[in-house]
Amino acid sequence: MPSRVTLNDVAREAGVSLATASRAINGNKNRKVREDIRERVLAAATRLHYTPDATAQAMARGATTTLGLVVHSITDPYFSAIASGVMVAAERRGLVVTLASTQSNANREVELVELLHSQRARSVIVVGGRRDDDVALAAMTDVLGRFRRAGNSTVLVGQPLLGTDTVTIDNTGPATQLARDLHGRGYQDVVVLAGPADHLTARERAGAFADAFRELGGTVDVAHSRFTRDGGHHAVRTVLRRYRPELVFAVNDVMALGALAGLTEAGLSVPHDVGLAGFDDIDGLQDVTPHLTTVHLPLHDIGIAATDLAFAAPAPDPRVVRVSGTVALRASTPGPRRAV
Repeated sequence: MPSRVTLNDVAREAGVSLATASRAINGNKNRKVREDIRERVLAAATRLHYTPDATAQAMARGATTTLGLVVHSITDPYFSAIASGVMVAAERRGLVVTLASTQSNANREVELVELLHSQRARSVIVVGGRRDDDVALAAMTDVLGRFRRAGNSTVLVGQPLLGTDTVTIDNTGPATQLARDLHGRGYQDVVVLAGPADHLTARERAGAFADAFRELGGTVDVAHSRFTRDGGHHAVRTVLRRYRPELVFAVNDVMALGALAGLTEAGLSVPHDVGLAGFDDIDGLQDVTPHLTTVHLPLHDIGIAATDLAFAAPAPDPRVVRVSGTVALRASTPGPRRAV
């Protein structure tokens, strides 16, 4: 079996030093070689069928062609839709996306950013709402700051709390409008499946919806649970032990789908017995019966916007790109059926 061609072989073939051959092939952010020498080295590499070492190139240039993407969950369609946008935008730039999941563990999130830093990723995009946790916020602010000081960029999709460029989602405006629209359809009594009490995205959506619904004279009950399908399922079954509401609003669509299963198991029909609404407009909702009322967010475009921000010209202060959603009223909330 023939031995692998090395950079030493290329240097000898081109009649240059190993250092010159390395700078010609791998590049160097501090030192350049003359164009005629570079062409001679590249011609020698072609004749010998030399394959450059990606690690060596990263060492020479100070960064790889890797874009790091850190999400809370790869199974949640919310994150996968944003990831699809990141991958499209990265491919346009000739970059490869390294995708990692934190499983909603704040310590793991920090570890993953540190790992991407050690692997010389060009940039890192972190997707996910923050918790009301000063220690975790400080740890992420620190690790992202160190990543940037090494000459690379960082972008957060979530609340602008980490001192970095951020694509932030307007949770309160659409949640307020959704409450008004559903009250306008005749609903007077709602249970809000509010997610964890310390989850800032869940808190913003639940709080805005509940405040608007109460201001209109409606009755609001709030149930906290995990920000997951199983969390929505458990919460609605717990509520149904006490009473049956006219309407259930879940602060994300996966919770709403869990609630739909729980309502069905209890022998209730959506929308005839209970109205149901969510938030996000994740992929696959078109296959759910009845079609779910929700807030449509341009999730794929959010991924593209985050990547564009990561590779925009540096700015002296953190930039914030704000994205809002639109209410999509569908068959799951036609209005309550009341006895006459």
